[in-house]
Amino acid sequence: MDAKQQVADLMARARKAQEVAEGYSQERVDTLVKAVAWEIVKEENAKKIATLAIEESRLGNYDGKYAKLMKKVRGALRDMKDAKTVGVIERDEAKGLIKVAKPVGVIGALVPCTNPEATPVIKAMNALKGRNAIVFAPHPRTKKTNSLIVEIMRNTLKKYDAPEDLIVTIDEPSLDLSNELMSQCDLVVATGGSGMVKAAYSSGTPAYGVGAGNAVVIVDETADIKDAAHKIMLSKTFDYATSCSAENSLVVVEEVYDELIKNLEAEGGYLVNAEEKVKLTAAMWEDGHLSRHIVAQPAGRIAELAGIELSLGEKFIMVEEDGVGPDHPYSGEKMSVVVAIHKVKDFGEAVDKVNEITGYQGAGHSCGIHTTNEDRVIEVGNRIKVSRVMVRQPQCYANSGNWDNGMPFTLTLGCGTWGGNISSENITYKHFINVTWVSTPIEPVIPSDEELFGDVMND
Repeated sequence: MDAKQQVADLMARARKAQEVAEGYSQERVDTLVKAVAWEIVKEENAKKIATLAIEESRLGNYDGKYAKLMKKVRGALRDMKDAKTVGVIERDEAKGLIKVAKPVGVIGALVPCTNPEATPVIKAMNALKGRNAIVFAPHPRTKKTNSLIVEIMRNTLKKYDAPEDLIVTIDEPSLDLSNELMSQCDLVVATGGSGMVKAAYSSGTPAYGVGAGNAVVIVDETADIKDAAHKIMLSKTFDYATSCSAENSLVVVEEVYDELIKNLEAEGGYLVNAEEKVKLTAAMWEDGHLSRHIVAQPAGRIAELAGIELSLGEKFIMVEEDGVGPDHPYSGEKMSVVVAIHKVKDFGEAVDKVNEITGYQGAGHSCGIHTTNEDRVIEVGNRIKVSRVMVRQPQCYANSGNWDNGMPFTLTLGCGTWGGNISSENITYKHFINVTWVSTPIEPVIPSDEELFGDVMND
């Protein structure tokens, strides 16, 4: 069977199921979402998923996979738990407006091998919340993990007398099948590499994609250096940096540079010397491309490939970098427990450096700052062209939602027009519904010219 017909068959099943779900009440929808989430976070299921994800992908680590399931799934449910997505969701009497939520239809969801455990679960929850069906196109490398997750979720739907085909997957994924899915579905949600996202936007189907990550974090002279170093370590080593949100570069004001390095070393960082940097570069990049052998691997494995000895069992590797661009590969995304460190003279230069780095790779994604100067927080928010700024937080914990901040939980991060995306938000259930605006007459609201034009009228 050719790819077009194979996907058409999957879509027919999903559309039939979605027609049933379209008649569900808010209560029914919310019950299904909670039930699916609960089955995934049950300890026996979460352990199976995390274990298989590691065995199959050989990326990241078990603790990181398990933690994502435990936190991100619960967090996404918390965010959507009491939200209205069926029928009338908002009334504005003063403006005579009523907003009515309706399904998108069938979602085509592309799932990366770097985060194969929680990504499909959250996308399925978002889809169900909007009374949609969803069809997954997993990365071939993690197809078994995806099949296990889908099986658990489908069994849950069956248990609650809902059509199992609200959640469907491509069992033997391929590029042709993924492209066909994007062509035939009603909305594409693409999480993965730049090639995948570009294909999603070129499919002719409305799409939410994500831009490339290359998060940069400023540490200024007012920061709590010990706290900053600890949080950088937590984020950089989580799941061996499978997340594109992990700190890829630190931009450090020279006044606290040595102190930060000392504290990072105390947290398990290893600063390579000039000779070791040459070896590490050769191991990390092959013909100008990031080597798949170092992606999401432990520091010891990367050091071994580079011929560097980590005698103290260090957790991450630090590299001093003095430039940005193709001739300075450490300034780009590294998808590994390797972090570049840039020294700058002051905060103003730090802001310029972040824009320079993200302008090279990672436009629109994320940055962070460790500072106690709140004016600088606002300045970063105003001047740096990213969609999210994390203040005094572990970057990869925070920007996709954490218990101690207000960011919406997700694993799909829009990067705005800077990153070639339609949205600069964290993609959540809100992006999986259509909204009809119903307008009724109100008393005319006609402002005077004085109210409209004010002081420019007499210029």
